[in-house]
Amino acid sequence: MLLSNSTEPLAAGVPLSVNFDSPVDYVIFIFQLFFATTAVLIAGPIVITILATHTLRLQNRFIFMLNTSICDTLVGFSVYYLGLFDVQEGYPSRNGTYGMLPSLLGVNMMTFLFAQFDRYFAVCHPFIYTRFVTRRVVISANVYCWFHVYSQKIVSLFLPVSEAIQLYVFGIVSLQVIVLTKVAMTIKLYIIARYQLQRDPPSAEKENNKESLRIIIFVVISFLLLWCPSFINIVLRFLVGHGWTFRNEATNLFAIMARFNAVCTPAVYLWGSPALRKAVMRTVWHRVCPTCRNR
Repeated sequence: MLLSNSTEPLAAGVPLSVNFDSPVDYVIFIFQLFFATTAVLIAGPIVITILATHTLRLQNRFIFMLNTSICDTLVGFSVYYLGLFDVQEGYPSRNGTYGMLPSLLGVNMMTFLFAQFDRYFAVCHPFIYTRFVTRRVVISANVYCWFHVYSQKIVSLFLPVSEAIQLYVFGIVSLQVIVLTKVAMTIKLYIIARYQLQRDPPSAEKENNKESLRIIIFVVISFLLLWCPSFINIVLRFLVGHGWTFRNEATNLFAIMARFNAVCTPAVYLWGSPALRKAVMRTVWHRVCPTCRNR
């Protein structure tokens, strides 16, 4: 939603998201606490593992995984505030963060888009890919995702309301273009995975491409399914003035669905990549729980 500069100063602190007047309040609070902890414990070890494993960092696909996992870890930490306290992002804002925490999903969306193009060129144009798509290019694309999203957020804080609205509308239109592009690229990658890779001779590179394509397709589909309801609700509220409204972020079902990507995406990474799964066990969990190594 549109950012607002009208967040009131917090004199007496931020109240909790629920009043604990009914069993539902306890369920909501416990769910948010469990959800935040789960996201941190799943995405966080992936960040540590990729940073600590040289062989993973050499592969471009794991650089994209690292960027999204950093976002997912931060989303998990953000839920400790957005989900446990009375926070309303968007417009009008209440105890909000000027949209800085929800913008992590925007960074993820752009990273997935670049990852889709990366996998497309890696499979369909391997000569061009090995020649031009270097590790530096991939890292620059991931850094640009952060710069693009948060530069717009920072600029909107210093604009008059009328110009901030225009920037917000431009952002909505841009998101629609990104979503349509992601859908088209997902269909294209599915066709590639189904036909072209089956004709290639068996090799380690073929298996890596199949694995990475499978992961990116599942990740993008799950991201769109979980994020689109929130996006549609925002568009309806902004364009026609009708849509679902919620008491705060803790009770916002659509926002919860969008943030659930912080659990779903790293889980798909671990499921789809045996190399990453083994590295996470070796680098993180075997050290945290030595008995697991013996088993």
